[in-house]
Amino acid sequence: MKWKLAIFISIIGMVAMIANATAAPTVVWRPQPGSQAHFMSCPVFECLFHGTRGPGKTDALLMDYAQFVGKGFGSAWRGVLFRQEYPDLEDVIEKGLKWFPRIFPGAKYNDGKHKWRFPTGEILLFRHARREADYWKYHGHEYPWVAWEELTNWADDKLYLKMMSVCRSSKSGIPRHYRATCNPYGPGHNWVKARFIDEAPPGVIIKGENGLERCHLFGSIYENKILMKSDPDYIRTLENGTEAQKRAWLHGDWDIVAGGVFDDVWDRDVHVIEPFAIPSTWRVNRSFDWGSARPYSVGWWAESDGSDIKLNDGTTHSTKRGDLFRIAELYGWNGKPNEGTRELATEVARKIVKAEKGMGYRVSPGPADTSIYDVNNGNCIADDMSRIGVRWTTADKRPGSRANGLEKLRERLKNTITGDGPGLFIFSTCRQFIRTVPVLPQDTNKPEDVDTNAEDHVYDECRYRVLAKTHSFTTDTNF
Repeated sequence: MKWKLAIFISIIGMVAMIANATAAPTVVWRPQPGSQAHFMSCPVFECLFHGTRGPGKTDALLMDYAQFVGKGFGSAWRGVLFRQEYPDLEDVIEKGLKWFPRIFPGAKYNDGKHKWRFPTGEILLFRHARREADYWKYHGHEYPWVAWEELTNWADDKLYLKMMSVCRSSKSGIPRHYRATCNPYGPGHNWVKARFIDEAPPGVIIKGENGLERCHLFGSIYENKILMKSDPDYIRTLENGTEAQKRAWLHGDWDIVAGGVFDDVWDRDVHVIEPFAIPSTWRVNRSFDWGSARPYSVGWWAESDGSDIKLNDGTTHSTKRGDLFRIAELYGWNGKPNEGTRELATEVARKIVKAEKGMGYRVSPGPADTSIYDVNNGNCIADDMSRIGVRWTTADKRPGSRANGLEKLRERLKNTITGDGPGLFIFSTCRQFIRTVPVLPQDTNKPEDVDTNAEDHVYDECRYRVLAKTHSFTTDTNF
């Protein structure tokens, strides 16, 4: 690892210059020092270029392909660049039209076919692909250069990983580049973060399970001296956003999503607390969102009766009647974002029973996804779980409940900060909530809802709980 990283760092110093050979003194485009130059010279097969707005990621992506045009590879140097829809390619097309004819006189762009053909035979395609099934349009093709613009727009990694099989060439000596750009935003935020950002710091090579190497590079708007000079007010426009937006746009912060539904009401320092012993007068129940191919989520909740709590450091803190504390969770995933374990309902129920035996207090049935009551081929998930000893109440899924649930959850998170009403707190051990809920993006077509293509299973289960009726406390205890 170390010696390969050292080679990478030494190559970083090389600046790739793209110029018309017949007009040698004229440099049409060159990478700016920093992340653009690093990206252009990266020798690793798979590389993500991410960061703030404005470091010139799209330009660098196109030039990563272009630097191998006219190098003797001819028609063997084929590239394909993906967006989800053709209209999304407009910016990429415009940048190509701006640069390529000046760098490569004779290069032709076919607008109908979204295809560049260069004088020495090289080809670059602009294509759209949204779903995993779209891979079969390219199965068997050869593209030694494959790129993804705004990678976080894809909700999962299935198409991205499958398309790696076409990043190949039957001609020896052809470089292979699998490239992507994005900002910390979108329904695919979590899987991109897990694959690149969480694995290693920028510039450090990650050895993949298939033996292929990958890395990520961070770009900052402050590196783009050309933009800063031509549009000095651009930074000021980004500073006009919310605090969360500024963290994403100006700092490339992956712990927040610009446009996320909880950007303005989530503060990890306030909402996430260390576990403590639950008072015996509080009520504990659970909520459940079923999943098989997708993850299932179980959350355990303690509802305060207004009594004080004693933290592990010995200090005493007051609570409000109705405060909700997420004290434990069980998440059915295979370790990959948004992928389930395909466990049977009885297997999940046994895990719940085992978890509750170790808690030391009585757990009441709580709201569950109404789909568990559906009967399919004579089987009912709710009945299967009930036979193991796990029972549920029915979640509120009436018309309007999604919007109402989001509003209630936002209200509770805000109350935690302001103290204006019952709040919602998360034990630090509930890592799946912390990983998935705060970064959920808003549905661009339904502003009152989250993007359901994102990993929203913990969110759905939490939504069921905040919509459930609060408890009327009696002398009963949890023990």
